[in-house]
Amino acid sequence: MEIIREDNKSGGRYVATVDGHEAEITFSRTSPTLIIVDHTGVPDALRGRGVGQALAQKVIEDARENGWRIIALCPFFKAQVQRHPEWADAIAG
Repeated sequence: MEIIREDNKSGGRYVATVDGHEAEITFSRTSPTLIIVDHTGVPDALRGRGVGQALAQKVIEDARENGWRIIALCPFFKAQVQRHPEWADAIAG
């Protein structure tokens, strides 16, 4: 599954397109080293296929590679963080 990051001035989103359906995680940038993950959207047609998990993993990988910290406001992303204590190094607070 290919996941791309789209950036703009104030944030951006991670997008995965699977079988013609688009799933996303959106984020806001508060500083060069801090982002807020605020929304995850996975269409019903993709639920249960690990797409949201793959998007969350990509956010964590990018945070580690770029020296970012993440504030998890999105309930889905927050739940993933709780399931993956090994992600703690990328999470702010």
